[in-house]
Amino acid sequence: MLERVTSQKQIILDYLRSTQTHPSAEEIFKAVKKKLPRVSLGTIYRNLDNFVKKDIIQEISGEIKHFDADLTGHHHFICKKCNRIFDLASFEINLSYLKNKSIGSIKECKLFVYGVCKKCNKRINL
Repeated sequence: MLERVTSQKQIILDYLRSTQTHPSAEEIFKAVKKKLPRVSLGTIYRNLDNFVKKDIIQEISGEIKHFDADLTGHHHFICKKCNRIFDLASFEINLSYLKNKSIGSIKECKLFVYGVCKKCNKRINL
């Protein structure tokens, strides 16, 4: 059975595809509410969960969940001070060690790098 694409779903997805900022559900809610004043935060959460389950977007877990509509092979840098998330270009990762461990068939690799972003670093060094 085909699932109906509602205007709410489309606006949420369009917003996610238009941003590079890896927004939280609350940030998505604020942005979508400008176009759909009657949308609820629960509707945002339900649609995001549905999109994640269907591999339409990816969830970046942390203290606060963030979302990314870019499913191309890339990694993330997460600032430990401001919690902003930055895309890192995909680089070759040698998985031969894991392959030699006979743990199973590797389908994908997601890397999260944690540190302090340039902006926060400047504030620390002032």
